[in-house]
Amino acid sequence: MIYRDFKGMKLSGLGLGCMRLPVIDGDDTKVNEDEALDMIEYAYNHGINYFDTAWGYHGGNSELVVGKGLSKFPRESFYLADKFPGYDLSNMPKVKEIFEQQLVKCRVDYFDFYLIHNVCEMNIEQYLDPQYGILEYFRKQVENGRIKHLGFSIHANFTTYERFMEVYGPYMEFCQLQLNWFDWTFQDAKRKVEDLSCRSIPVWVMEPLRGGKLIDFSEDEKARLDALEPDFAPAEWGFRFLQTIPGVTMVLSGMTHKDQLVQNISIWNTDKALSEADWDALQSIAADRIRKGSVPCTACHYCTTHCPQGLDIPWIIELYNQNKTVENDFISIMAVAALDKDKKPGACVHCHSCEKVCPQQIRISDIMADFDERLHPGRKSAESEGTGA
Repeated sequence: MIYRDFKGMKLSGLGLGCMRLPVIDGDDTKVNEDEALDMIEYAYNHGINYFDTAWGYHGGNSELVVGKGLSKFPRESFYLADKFPGYDLSNMPKVKEIFEQQLVKCRVDYFDFYLIHNVCEMNIEQYLDPQYGILEYFRKQVENGRIKHLGFSIHANFTTYERFMEVYGPYMEFCQLQLNWFDWTFQDAKRKVEDLSCRSIPVWVMEPLRGGKLIDFSEDEKARLDALEPDFAPAEWGFRFLQTIPGVTMVLSGMTHKDQLVQNISIWNTDKALSEADWDALQSIAADRIRKGSVPCTACHYCTTHCPQGLDIPWIIELYNQNKTVENDFISIMAVAALDKDKKPGACVHCHSCEKVCPQQIRISDIMADFDERLHPGRKSAESEGTGA
């Protein structure tokens, strides 16, 4: 395992992100505890010493499983990260209450790393509002040793990032970015990395493979990459891309299956930067994909917890992307047809609750409407004619 230096500590280059633990019957809130604990133990025994969880992961159950899994190891032998759930504005007045519960759920007396979570346009005003005392409270936890290192994660545009940094910047020790070969330009990650470098703030990476979306290469894309690096596994391209960027200290990967964990640990046994030709090829593929207009969903499932209809929004968006980018697509059509009527895109009531917690700021209700129209072209206009509207 490759290790990175951070303030005298040796952090494993690969960290275990615990947002996509194995689940039962596809229910994101029901963690398969036996499999998850086995993965945590395997990760620990094979060199991973950084474990990342959060209040909202797996409907609040990730912290419980991670706490149980790590409790068998000496506390000083691993680093645990947790986060304040500011993606949900109703949590803003509950800073102390949530933090105390997180310590209990994770079975620890302190967090090695703690993040102001998911800074973005929908919550920047609240994070900056002194009435909630968010920064003040977490600075006190640093002073009393219950947080060893304080940082933040961000999905926002650069203007919002700058607003946050004006207030929080002097106290932030690390920044967690959605960083990968697709988002290098798509989410303006490059600009943030450069600014963080100027501030001497190291980069933590989330979504290095975009929830597995960046290992699914088309035949043409695969041929281009194989001509350059025939021995690379699909996931290796994403990790080697990150190993090429100065300032990247921690790369978090959420792995659902043990074989993914085994493969990724194997990749992280070596440090290999991409060649210029490798880098250019990935950026060319990214540009092509962006032009095709895929919706940048990472299947974090924040949206599903706020959907009154109980729609599986990440799955529907995945089918939507399939429908948009594949000529004569039939897979998405059959998949949607198999859904119950009240779980299809057309069941969206356009309440926008999901959009308020989406880290990617996706206009989900518009996508649901467009997908429904794509699946049933002309239905709305026919209905309008029938009602005289």
